[in-house]
Amino acid sequence: MAYASKYKSKPITDIFTADTDIDRRQCTRTVPMKVLLLGCGRTGTTSMRAAMKQLGYVDTYHMMSCSIENPPDALLWMDALRAKYDGVGEPFTRKDWDKLLGNSQAVCDWPACAFAKELIEAYPEAKVVLTGRDVDSWHASTMRTVYWRATDPELRLLSHFSWAAGMYYPMLKKFFDTFFEGDFPNRGKHIFTRHYEDVKKMVPADRLLEYRVTDGWEPLCRFLGEPVPKDVPFPNVNDNRDFITRSRRRNRRQMMNVGAQILEIILLAGIVLYLIFYVQWRLF
Repeated sequence: MAYASKYKSKPITDIFTADTDIDRRQCTRTVPMKVLLLGCGRTGTTSMRAAMKQLGYVDTYHMMSCSIENPPDALLWMDALRAKYDGVGEPFTRKDWDKLLGNSQAVCDWPACAFAKELIEAYPEAKVVLTGRDVDSWHASTMRTVYWRATDPELRLLSHFSWAAGMYYPMLKKFFDTFFEGDFPNRGKHIFTRHYEDVKKMVPADRLLEYRVTDGWEPLCRFLGEPVPKDVPFPNVNDNRDFITRSRRRNRRQMMNVGAQILEIILLAGIVLYLIFYVQWRLF
């Protein structure tokens, strides 16, 4: 059974978060896929998302697209991870990727980087950008941000009660258990290096750009065939310093959603009990 069959519509009590509720299983491609940014997360991918928007690309799919924007996407990512690493279900085809990524002209960050081969084969016309970073600083940054999030006991507890966390957390954990072989602290650097070498072997040189966000607009725009934005600095979206603060704020808002849902149940139960007693009183 497809994991996406676990989909449930957003509760009306989820009023403290601004998540959308789009069931991508019903979607198709609406814009062409142009760029695959297949470097690992924490290599400037948030800045790259902002840069691609500045260049006019219609959305760049990012982990935030399912973590805080449209949580039901996580169910499809889980299906893709299970098919690739567990042999459960059919591997994603271009039709499947078009459902999940159909409104995006670019894709970056994780979990997309786990599907470098599949995305390259699905979109042979797309150019490939490998955002890079010193492996040691990358590993340290990921340990205190996204890996911390994947092992956050508060988020794990919320996943049993929250509509959004219940879809996102299992997928995030699955990603680290599969792509990073369940041992990010010890295996992360090796897998990071191996991933970059693998991607470089898959893509012809004329379709590949090895890039660091510190390189600025010039090499990126030249590779993409886009004009360099005038008098606009390259985006520097550093979400490292307040990552934990923002994550905990997200947890609190999801807790408030759960509280609202519990309150709704209590109120409905109270109304039912009142009606029962009222009917009994009228009858007797």
